[in-house]
Amino acid sequence: MLMPRKLKHRKVARGKRRGNSLRGSELSFGKYGLKSLGRDWISARQIEAARRAITHYIKRGGEVWVRIFPDKPVTKSAAESGMGGGKGSLDHFVAVVLPGKILFEMDGISEEVAKEALRLGAHKLGVQTKFIKRSQS
Repeated sequence: MLMPRKLKHRKVARGKRRGNSLRGSELSFGKYGLKSLGRDWISARQIEAARRAITHYIKRGGEVWVRIFPDKPVTKSAAESGMGGGKGSLDHFVAVVLPGKILFEMDGISEEVAKEALRLGAHKLGVQTKFIKRSQS
């Protein structure tokens, strides 16, 4: 699964989930993409499951780019632990996704295959998405 090699801070604050994505909101690599419509944390497990579903459907034809990376550590306290006693230990990593962010890009396959592959991948994610394609100009 995806995770950073090293961290500046082992535990970080949860933060506010506001605004829309400005960076990473347009297709850069491929012809087709999966764009986020909602805001959420997407875990490394969800990203990997979506990537595997996409590559399985296209039968390793074409190319797939994952445009998000889980770099935010999330902590979790032990079950049935009382109040107090600190923040809890590191549990998993998430990617913060805002509306407008491109999650996956594809190229080298037909539009119908890309649409179906990205639909299958979108079911693995916990955020609403839409299929987009590069405008021919």
